[in-house]
Amino acid sequence: MIITLSGPPGSGTSTVGKLVAKKLDLKFSPVGDIFRQMAKEKGLSLEEFSSMAEKDPSVDKEVDIRQVEEANKGKVVFDSRLSGWLVRNADLKVWLKAPLDVRLKRVAQRDKITEQRAFIDVTLREGSEKKRYKNYYDIDLDDLSVYDLVIDTSKWSAEQVAELIEKAVTKK
Repeated sequence: MIITLSGPPGSGTSTVGKLVAKKLDLKFSPVGDIFRQMAKEKGLSLEEFSSMAEKDPSVDKEVDIRQVEEANKGKVVFDSRLSGWLVRNADLKVWLKAPLDVRLKRVAQRDKITEQRAFIDVTLREGSEKKRYKNYYDIDLDDLSVYDLVIDTSKWSAEQVAELIEKAVTKK
C-alpha cells in the first residue's frame, strides 16, 4: 500500500499523514523533513536553501530519488508536494488544501512565528517550489488532475480527514 499526500504548506499533510499511517499500519515518510534536514546540514534557512535549490537542480533530484526509493519498498504514506506526480505506483493520491488564512495560522502555530512571518515564509516557499517544479519537471502544482481525491482540510478535523482517506483506500 502506497499513499501520497500532497498540498501547500499548512494544509495538514504532515498531521493527516501521521494519522493515516498509524491507522493503516504504514510508515510515514515526510519528504519536507528531508528538505529541511538538508538545509540544516548546510547551515541554511529554509528560504536560503530553497533559493539554492532554484539554482541547483541536484537538490530536488536528491530528495526525489530518496522518495522513489522509499516508494519501491511499499507500505508507506508520503507527505510531499510532488509525490502525487513522482510516485507513479501509488494506490491512492490525495491533495489536501485549505484557504491561505487557515494555512498561515497553522504554520504560525507550528513554527512558533507570527502570521506575518508565516505569510512571508509560505509565499516565498510556494513561489520557489512552483518555479523549480515547472523548470525541472514541467509540473504545474495547480494541476490537480493526477490526484484521486482532493480534500479541503478547513472543513474537517485532521482525524476526520484521515478517516475519509482510510475509507477511500478501502473503497478503491
